[in-house]
Amino acid sequence: MTKITIDPITRLEGHGKIEIFLNDAGEVTNTYFQVPELRGFEKFTEGRLAEDMPQITQRICGVCPEAHHLASTKALDALFHVEPPSPAKKLRELLYSSFYVTDHTTHFYILAGPDFIMGPDAPVAERNILGVIGKVGLELGGAVIKTRMRNHHIIQMLGGRGVHPVFGLPGGISRGLNETEREEVEDIAEENLEFAKLSLKVFHDIVLKNKAYVDMILSDAYTHKTYYMGMVDANNKVNFYDGLIRIVDPEGKEFAKFKPADYLKHIGEHVEPWTYAKFPFLKNVGWKGFIDGKDSGVLRVAPLARLNVADGMATPLAQEHYEEYFTTLGGKPVHHTLAMHWARLVELMYAAERLLELSRDPEITSPHIRTIPTAKPDEGIGIIEAPRGTLIHHYITDEIGIIKKTNLIVATLHNSAAVNMSIDKAARANIQPGKEITEGTLNRIEMAWRPYDLCLACATHALPGHPMVPIYLYDQKKNVIKIYD
Repeated sequence: MTKITIDPITRLEGHGKIEIFLNDAGEVTNTYFQVPELRGFEKFTEGRLAEDMPQITQRICGVCPEAHHLASTKALDALFHVEPPSPAKKLRELLYSSFYVTDHTTHFYILAGPDFIMGPDAPVAERNILGVIGKVGLELGGAVIKTRMRNHHIIQMLGGRGVHPVFGLPGGISRGLNETEREEVEDIAEENLEFAKLSLKVFHDIVLKNKAYVDMILSDAYTHKTYYMGMVDANNKVNFYDGLIRIVDPEGKEFAKFKPADYLKHIGEHVEPWTYAKFPFLKNVGWKGFIDGKDSGVLRVAPLARLNVADGMATPLAQEHYEEYFTTLGGKPVHHTLAMHWARLVELMYAAERLLELSRDPEITSPHIRTIPTAKPDEGIGIIEAPRGTLIHHYITDEIGIIKKTNLIVATLHNSAAVNMSIDKAARANIQPGKEITEGTLNRIEMAWRPYDLCLACATHALPGHPMVPIYLYDQKKNVIKIYD
């Protein structure tokens, strides 16, 4: 038996590795996606003040702190039984839309883009952001940098800092916008809209006009028929900040639709001994292992899922691209993992349009930005759509608001099972007996997980004090020979 290790995997937040096992004939027998790092945020939040949670939990991740910050803030709204005023909710969504522009820009151009702009088999030294800038030109590279800068400026304007904002409070927010600031946000939003148009054009020109890339996207090697989950508004349109959670089956039919408070009725978590990441699944289907199809409880989240569960986008230009997306890829639902990159750009357009809408709403300059809580805290659940998918914060406190228990199901975790399935299928398709295994071959296997935009620091919350991940040594008949723990 031969083992191939990809360690570390590249262009993501956190640390992970891939182990591929081949039999004596050179065929792939199994593939494992392992997360060896441990964070443990759930445990060490116990005993802390609930109102500290938006500051604590956003330290889970330096890539998407705004997602944790606002999911935590929404959990506090529920915990303290307080409804934020409308201007506060709009300003939360405004900041979040700006964050979405930065995050989707980062993933497309810096993390995913090199695979398509440089090519999956390009030398590793060129398959990075510097190679991308060298190929597409300094003007586009500069536009990427400027987009991130101007949207982090909005986050700093409202949140006090460009990273790890001090913004969300139970019942509202810490500060609002004046008219001068509102006009500045509107100008930035207009620039974002032009950048979103440019990004979709880049994708059309470089990816959709390349038959080899389209064939790869549509190939069975990068396709899984799973359930999908995401947040929708009252009209079943994509919404990142607030709404109901909708799940559709592999045929695109609605399977469930529920309020955030009811998530435990629908989502369970499976554990494997070889990774610190857990594997959420649909309770009403059950855990059947790493398989897809209607009888498997595996689900997916993130842009591919959000577009599949929604009936459309809530802004006009994003809706046009949403329709083109499904028409080009053969209708709903789309099961092609690599299509997630296109879905992410459709969402970039939506975030840009939504930011522009909110910047022109006269209510966002209202001073009425907080309702002071008066009820005793007890239990609160906040759900938001992180760029990587559905993010769940669940807190239980005593009567003075001290955390007794925390449950965090982060977006990357929802995709854990699918990621393992995706790399295994890509490995079986790209590694063949007698065929040379090149660095490009291994990158094509990494391309199977990269669309999920993994945030592995977010994804490990096992209890501190547990032993390290044990190592199981198997013989060719899958009998355990020895355990190293």
